[in-house]
Amino acid sequence: MKTSNSPEGRFAKLVEEFFLDRLIRQRNSSPQTVAAYRDCFRLLFEFARDQWKKPTESLKLADLDAPFVLAFLDHLEKNRHNSIRSRNARLAAVRSFLRFAAWKDPEALAMIQRALAIPMKRCIRPLVGFLSREEVQAIINAPDPTTWAGQRDRVLLSTLYNTGARVSEARGIKVADVTLEGSPMVRLHGKGRKDRTVPIWPATAVQIRRWLLRIDPVPGGSLFPAASGGPLTRSAITDRLNRATKSAVGKCASLAQRRVSPHTFRHTTAMHLLQAGVDITLIALWLGHESPATTHIYVEADLKMKEDVLKLVQPVTAKQVRYKPPEGLLRFLQGL
Repeated sequence: MKTSNSPEGRFAKLVEEFFLDRLIRQRNSSPQTVAAYRDCFRLLFEFARDQWKKPTESLKLADLDAPFVLAFLDHLEKNRHNSIRSRNARLAAVRSFLRFAAWKDPEALAMIQRALAIPMKRCIRPLVGFLSREEVQAIINAPDPTTWAGQRDRVLLSTLYNTGARVSEARGIKVADVTLEGSPMVRLHGKGRKDRTVPIWPATAVQIRRWLLRIDPVPGGSLFPAASGGPLTRSAITDRLNRATKSAVGKCASLAQRRVSPHTFRHTTAMHLLQAGVDITLIALWLGHESPATTHIYVEADLKMKEDVLKLVQPVTAKQVRYKPPEGLLRFLQGL
């Protein structure tokens, strides 16, 4: 049995202190953050067990050296087929733990510094995809309004488009989070415990008011419940959107080639606000972005805005010069 003073016992205690003291008590991290870090360490310990036949009870802090962490990251990408973004998120969790470990165990500082030197991997950032107004309208109108689920889905999709909410924020909306009198608005519970209120159109308020007549409008109840009464899961919301998109193809053929997710609705809200002339700082507040710099991706994706700018600048006429092929060393260098 491993004693509390053994390297294995000290490592187990260090992991417990990291989660209970550093993340929960000192940093007051959200349950989602704690769960993400927990899942990372589960994968890390399972990797050590499966690859090196090293059970969790036998792990020591010295085992988390740079070669071990690099092998774990390669395993995530090659065997678990994680994206580069997911790989970087796991590395960020390991880094956070190692910085805490360096404070608790200075003797391991040299080993920890080598592991902390592992860089984040660069990845391609694709242009955001968004829908036209016609495509959004077709999807919102697709659910069957004669059924309970269809009515819920119409209100859900309208709220997603109106607010630009993340799927986690949409499923977390409670009846008490909606204000329908005066200036209608919805309170969204965002990432990192950052709440924000978003105004809603009168038409959306009318839809929500009618929907409240179909459910038990207790303040703590979910605004978009599943048939069981609890809130819809993330996968359930994605599934309902996929069904609506397939049904909408008959009315809007362009949707046949589109891959639509709840986050596509969020991107669409941002793009339509930008195209309507809303300042990018206000869009950042609307979406709950930490920094307006995050919102710049929508400016990059809006080709029409770039075309309008191009029209303001007159082209420069280039003088035509006959091309002469390079010779010798220049030809070699050009061929590299």
